[in-house]
Amino acid sequence: MNTVGGEVLVAGLGGAGVGLVLTAPISFWGGIDPASGRVSDVRHPEHGASIAGKVIFLPGTIGSSSASAVLLELVHNGHAPAALILHEPDAILLLGLIVAREMGWPPPVALRLDRGNFDRFSGRRVSVTSDGMVQVEA
Repeated sequence: MNTVGGEVLVAGLGGAGVGLVLTAPISFWGGIDPASGRVSDVRHPEHGASIAGKVIFLPGTIGSSSASAVLLELVHNGHAPAALILHEPDAILLLGLIVAREMGWPPPVALRLDRGNFDRFSGRRVSVTSDGMVQVEA
């Protein structure tokens, strides 16, 4: 099965991009460069990878109250992911998408999906609908 439904955490635009499954939790503050969308944490397994325009699958986040500001910056400067898929909701991170929407900047949709579903999307072209359907594109 190449289509699964996720729980919409923050409504936003559906999108498509290559699936980037992060193999370790990440802090957006200090872990993602808001100017480029690249993983900047040198200790992270995906160091150097870009999240811009990708459907990113997050196994977890490392909290910081500044994470929402980094995600807001990514949306504002055009380096946001096409969609965010989280194993567990992170209210502080997702606040960045809510604020972006309030500022008039269309955010990508954010979903919750069981981590056991992540690997099937790694490196493949993935589309995510605004109502929470995630599928591998043909």
